[in-house]
Amino acid sequence: MLPTAAALLSVDGTVDTLGITDWVGDVCRVVVLLVDGMGRHLLPELAADAPLLASIMAGNAGRLDELTCTFPSTTPTSLASLGTGVEPGQHGILGFTVKLPNSDRVLNHIWWRDDPPSAQWQPVPTWFERLRLAGVDARAVLPAAFLGSGLTEAAYRGAQFVGANHDDDYAQLVIGQMRAAHGLIYTYTAALDTAAHLFGIGSPEWHAAGAYVDVLLSRLVEALPSDAALLVTADHGGLNVPEHRRIDLDAAARLRTGVRVVAGDPRVRYLHTEPGATSDVIAAWSELLEGRAEVRCRDDAVATGLFGSVRPEHLSRIGDVVVSCIGDTAVLAGGREPPEVA
Repeated sequence: MLPTAAALLSVDGTVDTLGITDWVGDVCRVVVLLVDGMGRHLLPELAADAPLLASIMAGNAGRLDELTCTFPSTTPTSLASLGTGVEPGQHGILGFTVKLPNSDRVLNHIWWRDDPPSAQWQPVPTWFERLRLAGVDARAVLPAAFLGSGLTEAAYRGAQFVGANHDDDYAQLVIGQMRAAHGLIYTYTAALDTAAHLFGIGSPEWHAAGAYVDVLLSRLVEALPSDAALLVTADHGGLNVPEHRRIDLDAAARLRTGVRVVAGDPRVRYLHTEPGATSDVIAAWSELLEGRAEVRCRDDAVATGLFGSVRPEHLSRIGDVVVSCIGDTAVLAGGREPPEVA
């Protein structure tokens, strides 16, 4: 997304990877909106309460392309890939949570503040930095609570930040930035993803959040200057996990055996094993989760290319065992994680 935005802004050496330059035409400002959790497969269900999204799906407005997100398909990993333009193995934000090297401490990328330092943990230059070096203005309009966090710095380092408070008119704040500056204006909404986690996809609250997103989009489109383009994307999709498809490893003794540290998220688990226990852990998890998850050792998971090319210094952030859930299965860790992670 951001390499394409840079190409639309005529930054030297950039490539329009989405192939939209001819379609968009000459612009001097690009607004990129990330709607957290609005996966392509969810658009048909959202369209009933979202006139603009329905019009886009029908081919009557804008242009709709299907992109593939990162692995794991979780917000911190996708945001870092969006901000840097590289795959997770390069930027190192390899999951919702990961184990810190030489420690059994688990880093939650959402709550991460100052340890480890963001520039050390995520070493790849962001596109905001690259644009600023090229003399192009780059701004990020984000919830004020995000400012100063490790993830914000890792994904958006170099941006001029504009904080939005709960009582702000978010659309108007973005419109103000859009009118005030040329260059890149990045913005984000978590409304849809939050409703999905709290109430479920398809719930009245989720549909209300979808309607809110549609109004936000409509207001941005209506206010869009003639020399501007609006690119809308998502970091991942979502699905409901019924009660009987949730496995709590802390309630299953065989799943706990040989496991020292658990990280990742309920859909992609990273298991760090006791010395010499990796093969036994793979065997036990493969048997108990047959048909519900793919269970691989780290080397095999990396060899599939799921993470892209992985820097050697990032390898230990991936578990000794990688458990990738299939269908609507999820693996919880009730005794090791706060309830909101599940």
